[in-house]
Amino acid sequence: MHKNVLQSIAGIEIYPLISFVIFFLFFLGLLVYVAVANRQHISTMSQLPLAPDHDEPLNHHLNHDVLC
Repeated sequence: MHKNVLQSIAGIEIYPLISFVIFFLFFLGLLVYVAVANRQHISTMSQLPLAPDHDEPLNHHLNHDVLC
């Protein structure tokens, strides 16, 4: 019964094609973005989690000896 439900919908054969085109264009766009991306910008962004915060005061570090 479930197999016949999709067959009875008019124009249903276009939806898998549309899904594939969207999927393909997304990854093609991602590939183009990676190929033309500025390497210096990517390197700078990849170092941000490891860089120290210069806006933070020096005495604002957590004291791990104190529990409360």
